[in-house]
Amino acid sequence: MADIIDYKIYGDDLQLIEIELDPQEGVRAEAGTMTYMEGGIEMQTSTGGGLFKGFKRMFTGAGFFITTFVNGGRSKARVAFAAPYPGKVIPLDLGKLGGEFLCQKDSFLCAANGIEIEVEFTKRLGAGFFGGEGFILQKLQGDGLAFVHAGGTIVEKNLGVGEVLRVDTGCLVAFAPTVDYDIQFVGGFKNALFGGEGLFLAKMTGPGKVYIQSLPLSKLAERILAVAPPPMSSSSSSFSLE
Repeated sequence: MADIIDYKIYGDDLQLIEIELDPQEGVRAEAGTMTYMEGGIEMQTSTGGGLFKGFKRMFTGAGFFITTFVNGGRSKARVAFAAPYPGKVIPLDLGKLGGEFLCQKDSFLCAANGIEIEVEFTKRLGAGFFGGEGFILQKLQGDGLAFVHAGGTIVEKNLGVGEVLRVDTGCLVAFAPTVDYDIQFVGGFKNALFGGEGLFLAKMTGPGKVYIQSLPLSKLAERILAVAPPPMSSSSSSFSLE
């Protein structure tokens, strides 16, 4: 059973989440996301379930270790985690969401101690080869609170039975396991060459909840690189005093 934790989210577009822990309560987070912690908080870093899980996480691009922050004191103490780029923090109450939720591999931020964080590969061969960011997912399991981060603005969709939503694979943040996930080719020669939206979209078929982000990190990085000046070579930057 997951620890029952209290939290407060600060900020608007660059959010920080502060977790309040009672004595002996804990919260798990990706290594490197902690911003500050009060006295009494102890860090316990592990692979999250043995070497195999650690290597599995590292293979998928996530960190090898997961850090658990436990309140070892006798009074309440707080620990805070910051989102890595502009966007919003989404609280997921897994107890009210059926005990399981799937999210993009880079979106997980932290979760109450007792929540299992597993790597989930998409089952379809097409998704594996063409899904891009949608290929590797993380599965959050338990009955407590988990928090994921989304870039830009968040849109929450509640799909009905058989209702279909097509999403850019990078814009998909998290979704219920009841939602069928597949990768669909964007047909047509002009669409493929000039559409500008990528050759493949994630096809989500309800029922279930889906979270979408307007600005994934991949798109933000592409825009920055597109306007960044080219690196100056050593030959072009050298000069002579003669």
